[in-house]
Amino acid sequence: MEDWAEIRRLHRAEGVSISEIARRMGLARNTVKAALRSERPPTYRRPARGSLADTAEPAVRALLTEHPRMPATVIAERIEWPHSMTTLKDRLRQIRPEYLGVDPVDRTVYAPGEITQCDLWFPEVKIPVGPGQARVLPVLVMAQAYSRYLSATMLPSRQTGDLLSGMWQLIAQVGRVTKVLVWDREAGIGGTGRPTAAAAAFAGTLAARIVLAPRHDPEFKGIVERGNGYLETSFLPGRTFASPADFNVQIGDWLARRANQRTVRAIHGRPVEVLKTDYAAMTPLPPMDPPVGLCSRTRLARDYYVRVDANDYSVDPHYIGRFVDVTASATTVTVFCDGQVVARHSRSWTKHDVVRDPAHVAAAAVLRREHQHRRNTVRAQQRQHTDGHSVVLRALPDYDALFGIDPNDFTAPTPTPKATSS
Repeated sequence: MEDWAEIRRLHRAEGVSISEIARRMGLARNTVKAALRSERPPTYRRPARGSLADTAEPAVRALLTEHPRMPATVIAERIEWPHSMTTLKDRLRQIRPEYLGVDPVDRTVYAPGEITQCDLWFPEVKIPVGPGQARVLPVLVMAQAYSRYLSATMLPSRQTGDLLSGMWQLIAQVGRVTKVLVWDREAGIGGTGRPTAAAAAFAGTLAARIVLAPRHDPEFKGIVERGNGYLETSFLPGRTFASPADFNVQIGDWLARRANQRTVRAIHGRPVEVLKTDYAAMTPLPPMDPPVGLCSRTRLARDYYVRVDANDYSVDPHYIGRFVDVTASATTVTVFCDGQVVARHSRSWTKHDVVRDPAHVAAAAVLRREHQHRRNTVRAQQRQHTDGHSVVLRALPDYDALFGIDPNDFTAPTPTPKATSS
C-alpha cells in the first residue's frame, strides 16, 4: 500500500521517471508500471477453494424450495451430512435468503404526543403475596415512543379491569395521554383482533385510540419490548421484594432515578427532558376518570360473600337476597347496593383466600339468632288451639287404632305372571 502511494507521488507529482523510481525503491520496472496503471490500491485476495458443502448444495436447495424455514439440523439429517455442522450452516446462511425473500424495515420517526406502546413483562422472581403464597405477577410497562419515557407498575392479574386500572394509574402519573395506545393482542385488551368493549370505552373517555399489533410481530412495538429487556437486565438482578407494593416502590424509584435519567442515543437526550416536548403535544386528561377495575353484579347469597379474582369477601348480611355491585381496584374491593357502600376491603393478591369483616360476621350471628327465635315462636304458635290448649302430636299407629285398622291384615299383592308367546 505504501509503495503504491509513493510510486504515484514520485511519478505524478515530482515527474520522476519509471527507471529512476525502480532504482530508488528497488522494484522492477514492470511493478512500477503496474502501480501507475492501477487506479486503486493493490489488495491481496486468496483464490477461492472448493467447500465440502458444494456437493450437497443441490440437495439442500431442493429441500429449501419446498420448506424455506427447515432447520439446519433437519436438513443435515435428510441429506445425511457427515461433516461439521458449521460448514453446512455457513452455506445455509448464504443461500436461504434466496428462498425466504428479504423483508427490509425502515427507521420509524415518531412525532411528539403521538404514540405510547404498552406491554406486559413477567419477571421470573416470585413475589410474596400472603402467608405461604408467592406468585409470578404481570408488570404493565408503558413507553412513550417520542421521548422513550418508561413507566411501570405490578398488577394483581391480567384481567381487563386490572389492565385498564394500571394504564390509568401510569397515565395519570404523566398527566396527559398520547393519541394512540399500542398493544399486542393481549386477551384482556384485544385478543380477538378488536379492542374489547371495556378497552374501547376506556380509550374513548381519554379521546385516544387503541391500535393492536399484528400477530407474531413484536417489532411493531419494539420500543417497549426493548424496555422490557432493559428492566430484565438492569433493574431485576440482585433484588428481592417483600410484597407487590415493595416491588412498585423499588421500580418507581429506579425509573425516576436511573432509567429516565440516562442518555438515549436515539433521541440524543434524556427521556425526562424530552418528555417536556412530548407532554406539550399530548391530549389533556378528561375531568372524569374513565371506567377501570373489575366490575360485576350479583345477588348476595345466604353465605353473604362475593368472589373477586378467586378470593371471597364478606358483605353486610342485611343485604342477603338483593343485587349488589362489586368493584375492585388493585388495592380495594368495594361492594354497593343501590348506590350505598355495604362492604369495603383491602384487596388480597393471594388465591383462594377468604377476607372477613368481623362486623359482618357478628351481624350474621345476630340475624341467625333472631331467625331461629322467630322460627321457634311460629312453631310454638302452630301447636296451640284457638282456645289456648296445646295440640298433642299423635303417632301414626294411634290413627290406625282409631279407625280399627290392623296393619297385619294387609298383604302384598301377588304379581300376575306375564304371558309368553308361542
